[in-house]
Amino acid sequence: MNTVHMTIKEIREFIKSASAHNPILEELKKDERIGVQKLLKQIEREQMKREKEREEFALLTQYEREIHQQGFTHIAGIDEVGRGPLAGPVVAAAVILPHDFYLAGLNDSKKITEAKREDFYEYIIEHAISVGVGMVHADEIDSINIYQATKKAMSEAVVSLPVQPEYLLIDAMKIQSPFPSQSIIKGDSKSISIAAASIIAKVTRDRLMKEYATTYPGYAFEKNAGYGTKDHLGGLEKLGVTPIHRKSFAPVKELL
Repeated sequence: MNTVHMTIKEIREFIKSASAHNPILEELKKDERIGVQKLLKQIEREQMKREKEREEFALLTQYEREIHQQGFTHIAGIDEVGRGPLAGPVVAAAVILPHDFYLAGLNDSKKITEAKREDFYEYIIEHAISVGVGMVHADEIDSINIYQATKKAMSEAVVSLPVQPEYLLIDAMKIQSPFPSQSIIKGDSKSISIAAASIIAKVTRDRLMKEYATTYPGYAFEKNAGYGTKDHLGGLEKLGVTPIHRKSFAPVKELL
């Protein structure tokens, strides 16, 4: 192939399908056209980015690989969201991923943009072996306290898995379960299964809080997800406490 007579557009299309070791790429490095050299540098940056993503992803699968080597197949990652808000439920998710699962950039749901979380949510739902969700609402949180409510939501997420797990990886908590388990501090940034569960839990809860925003307007639930922002506190002062508020949480209980 004579690359001298190729346009920048043709070279770009060629590079898309060429392997990293294609000898034509070496020939292109000798091409003195500025546009070609810019394109090659862009491609090199993209390749380095993808390689870094794969390395980071490999680190996230370390726990899963070690457990697989012990003979376990279905490993469920478990995480929760919503312990701190003044309103809405605490939501937990359990996710079992296939051995060959790959999703570049998957990490703690709090570090990912809302748009990307939505995309990741759909991808995980489509490709996971099994997904379960548990939810404990405000009235029960007030009854049993947020710590026990979180454990209950996690247990419900495990029970709701359509495919039974063999091993549990849990973010920073311990729950009663018939399955062997491991608690990992900051697990959503160390385990791919927990990271996936954090995405499912976060998106599930955020969507629910947006629905609550239409039922209970004036608290900006669609923006704050029930956390105690200025808009939310202003709504509490003006409109009072709703059925989804946690009445045992300050400053809600001071308004009763």
